[in-house]
Amino acid sequence: MEDSKGKFVTQSETGELPPMDQVEGRVEAEMKRLEGAARESVAQGTQNEELEREGRELREEGERELDEQRGESEGSSQ
Repeated sequence: MEDSKGKFVTQSETGELPPMDQVEGRVEAEMKRLEGAARESVAQGTQNEELEREGRELREEGERELDEQRGESEGSSQ
């Protein structure tokens, strides 16, 4: 049997994140989005404009991170 080790390219050589790390980033971004949305809703109920703004910013940051994660995963699968 011949050593075929030279035929494989590792994820570290390509700079690609392992699937587990890709999922972890998406989960963190989704949690940030959900936490921001929850804060925003509570702030609307208590009519706290500052907390509402903070919640909105956190939700938007989570959405941006989620979009980035989705874009990276689409690019690596092509």
